[in-house]
Amino acid sequence: MNSITAHKHYILNKPYGYLSQFINRQNKRKNKRLLGELYDFAPGTMAIGRLDETSEGLLFLTTDGKESEFIRSAKVAKEYHVQVDGIVDEQAITALKNGLTITVHGQAYQTKPCDAFLLPLGSNYPMANRKVRDARHGPTSWLGIVIHEGKFRQVRKMTAKVGFPTLRLVRVRIGDTQLTLGPGEVKEIAQFNTKS
Repeated sequence: MNSITAHKHYILNKPYGYLSQFINRQNKRKNKRLLGELYDFAPGTMAIGRLDETSEGLLFLTTDGKESEFIRSAKVAKEYHVQVDGIVDEQAITALKNGLTITVHGQAYQTKPCDAFLLPLGSNYPMANRKVRDARHGPTSWLGIVIHEGKFRQVRKMTAKVGFPTLRLVRVRIGDTQLTLGPGEVKEIAQFNTKS
């Protein structure tokens, strides 16, 4: 068996409340839920492009470091569906599309132009039926954002910058791979579909 076929690749619909890692390196809270609780992954498996604990959706995992590096690169598009506080206007969509300045690790960062659009009916991908807040706290809206970057909490910082804080964030596509698995489901695959 050669080294290419020896590598393992997985796709996962990461549920809310899980860290995108296999070892808890946090000192404050030891009872974090980790990816290894969802499936018996091969030794050496790593998440490609993490989703934070409160984010959900499509996550690639692999034992191949080169594959991980390529998928995290700007060559592969990542699409997010984002529920935000308030009714998003065209001015905010335009600002997101054109790129804006956010702070990443204490430094100003100019986001690249991206695709941003309203989702009138919300996300139509498989998601947990999770209430993020009571309707009496005001209206919410859903938008789609497609980026080729992946800075720390970038999408959340982008929506906050245009005045619409993120309430829920779901990654629905990486390259040509769409989110089709239910929350917490894992599928082992032969290779990733990463065309964009």
